[in-house]
Amino acid sequence: MKQSLYLGHEQRLHMTPQLQQAIKLLQLSTLDLQQEIQNVLESNFMLEVAEEEADNASKKEADDLKSDKQELEKQSATETSELTSKEAIPEDLPTDSQWDDVYDGSTSYSQPANDDQQGDWERAGSGESLHEHLTWQMQLTPFSDADRAIAMSLIDSINDDGYLYIPIEEIHAGINRDTSEEDEQYINIDEVEAVLHRIQQFDPVGVGSRDLSECLLVQLKQLPDSTEYLQIAKDLVINHLDGLASRDFKRITKAMRINQEQLNQAILLIQTLDPRPGSNITNETPEYIVPDVLVTRQKGKWTVELNPDTMPKIRINKQYAKLIRRNDTSDDTNSMRNHLQEARWFMKSLQSRNETLLKVARCIVERQRGFLDYGDEAMRPLVLRDIAEAVEMHESTISRVTTQKYMHTPNGIFEFKYFFSSHVTTTEGGICSATAIRAIIKKLIAAESHDKPLSDSKIADLLMKQGIKVARRTVTKYREAMMYPSSNERKRLA
Repeated sequence: MKQSLYLGHEQRLHMTPQLQQAIKLLQLSTLDLQQEIQNVLESNFMLEVAEEEADNASKKEADDLKSDKQELEKQSATETSELTSKEAIPEDLPTDSQWDDVYDGSTSYSQPANDDQQGDWERAGSGESLHEHLTWQMQLTPFSDADRAIAMSLIDSINDDGYLYIPIEEIHAGINRDTSEEDEQYINIDEVEAVLHRIQQFDPVGVGSRDLSECLLVQLKQLPDSTEYLQIAKDLVINHLDGLASRDFKRITKAMRINQEQLNQAILLIQTLDPRPGSNITNETPEYIVPDVLVTRQKGKWTVELNPDTMPKIRINKQYAKLIRRNDTSDDTNSMRNHLQEARWFMKSLQSRNETLLKVARCIVERQRGFLDYGDEAMRPLVLRDIAEAVEMHESTISRVTTQKYMHTPNGIFEFKYFFSSHVTTTEGGICSATAIRAIIKKLIAAESHDKPLSDSKIADLLMKQGIKVARRTVTKYREAMMYPSSNERKRLA
């Protein structure tokens, strides 16, 4: 094969650094964008926070210092007046005395915080796992060395829901792996049971239980004996938990020889308990939501504006920009020129992001005014293509804008994605959004009879009477998405 050279033209899409930066900023959430701006401010000396914010911060700091000074002067005058009314302090102290012997200058706010309290605050501020939480309580509990080893083995066998997922016989065998029954260090299974009962009293109560019945029973035993219907509730979780799950109330009342009112009150007491005590303790860092845009009603019209608190106002540092000389080609000048160009690109990308975000938000509000006026039942069907055609952008761009972006409305804070939903046809030839259908299903379930809940087929029939053609399996899908149990599981005493 002979080698040769040829000339040709080829068109390809090239991602410039400016375009990559604009796309990156567009898909960042508000909190991530704030962190990105802070990183850029630290790495690029050509950018600075607007002096308006700096002046406001300086003014606020000066006002705080002035207020603190006045407070200290007032407090000093008060202390002086109190001292003069008491026994006068001698001017010359004995040589073997100290100032603390005469006057105690400590105040309530100057006392050092208790170490235990400080540790509690630190634990509350930073998430900890259930294992760490139980280990910390174990260290504060007066255990013997053997019991502490047993407790550690039990805690290691507790899952995130707070249940002991390894049989206690296996834990007992593992502890005595290197010992025999004749040895003095041999631990009986009764000792393991005793330590387990102590762990079940840790916070949260019921942790370390082997099944749901034991978990609920441990929590019931913590209640005062004077609690009404306590004994009936204990009998329920011990002997009739399966019947309670299947809503077989007639068999339960007959077996326990109680009436429906007593059973209902005992069930209400059981519902106050936590079936998964360990799930409330997690080491996951909470995620905070900051709305990107604010939607308000002014003079009968819905207005959309960017949240002014989402990001600092940045600008080019004029003093550094003036140092750049046009005819200078030194390395320092070239570096400053590059930083200036990057700063301008970043500000332009940031401005483009804000304009795109505001344009998309206004377009969504324009099409969902019914939702803002009347709620979920008035939500219109909407897809990304509708917004993309209206703002003349690609669907991928709209997808980036609507992901992890939030809108603050009088009805609450919603992600942009919330306003997009599929649709179904109505008997009159119109369309109805899936969000509106879910809202109607929620309303029907809330108004249903307690002893005769609506089945999915019945809900589909009621929707058909309202002109909405929805199959039973579609109702089931929407109901499960809203975390509603089936009609049999929703059945309860009136």
